[in-house]
Amino acid sequence: MDFEFTAEDQAFRTEARAWLTAHAEPVQDRRTWERTLGKAGWIGLGWPEGGYGNRTAGLTRQVAWAEEYARSGAPPRSGHIGENLLAPTLIAHGTDEQKSRFLPSIAAGEELWCQGYSEPGAGSDLAGVRTSAVREGATYRISGQKIWTSLAHEADWCFVLARTDPGSRRHHGLSFLLVPMDQPGRIEVRPIRQMTGTSDFNEVFFDGARARVEHVVGGEGQGWQVAMSLLGFERGVSTLAQQIGFAAELGRIVRAAVRTGAVGDPVVRARLVRQWAELRAMRWNALRTLGGSGDAGAPSVAKLLWANWHQRLGELAVEVRGAEASVGPVDWSPSAPYELDPDQHLFLFSRADTIYGGSDQVQRTIIAERVLGLPREPKGVV
Repeated sequence: MDFEFTAEDQAFRTEARAWLTAHAEPVQDRRTWERTLGKAGWIGLGWPEGGYGNRTAGLTRQVAWAEEYARSGAPPRSGHIGENLLAPTLIAHGTDEQKSRFLPSIAAGEELWCQGYSEPGAGSDLAGVRTSAVREGATYRISGQKIWTSLAHEADWCFVLARTDPGSRRHHGLSFLLVPMDQPGRIEVRPIRQMTGTSDFNEVFFDGARARVEHVVGGEGQGWQVAMSLLGFERGVSTLAQQIGFAAELGRIVRAAVRTGAVGDPVVRARLVRQWAELRAMRWNALRTLGGSGDAGAPSVAKLLWANWHQRLGELAVEVRGAEASVGPVDWSPSAPYELDPDQHLFLFSRADTIYGGSDQVQRTIIAERVLGLPREPKGVV
């Protein structure tokens, strides 16, 4: 199963490849790169026409762009949260004023976003939100803490799920607010150092932070519906691009297995073949569900498939190299941060794959309750 590209689609793919070749190297800083993409109209290909400064492209051309982007080795995106999560949510639930205010700046790569969902003590239990937002005239005053907030240290804005009805419980009384991050003394971002030595995730503390009333998406008290809608946008065309990166990682590990002689072990050979076969199955599943709607379990199935596959790949990456995988690429010094080679980074970072974006346990619960119709798990039982 694959896409049938017409001659016009192939011309679009060629244009995308040529543009990426001309602009992706040398690697620029992430914010400049977003503006470079925006200036050429490459942000928001899947949005409808609306005068936001973006090109529009059908599903096959979106796939072509995403795959060429992955193959080109272009810089990692820091605008994908705004482009692929918030923007579709605004298109589905936002007012005309909200769309006019925020979509052009996202399309231009001028404003970066982060997602304020997870909280300490609640983890992936999104209905356990305790961050509060109290209306005071034309604004809300926000107090609480979010955690595992990707790219908060770079973001200009955060979409925050907060409790606007103080007497509400679980998924009732929540609102979806758009909050500016530049509020000294009211918002504090603390990077979380990971095993890789990097800090892509953050803690975010709101101490009287302000959000304007007109920046509530979907209306007050409708945050749960809006948040669930957003989560449905997390899987899509980007999944196919992600798999291009996975294929490159697998190829590198196969070459390492040949170089070290690990491929002579029949168990290792079987594991390598399994990784290849499962990657193909993931692609077919992604193509099968791409552009579809109404399948409540599809995003959860996709997350379970790739997260566990990628974690096993990380384990295999260090195993095929043997003892050399425990030695860093440069001499270690107490006065300098340690460095990792790509395989070591893959192994350490992939430990989080089954946690972030909704843990495996949460994904299985969604499938059990929303697809299989099994009884809901009791809440609050010790």
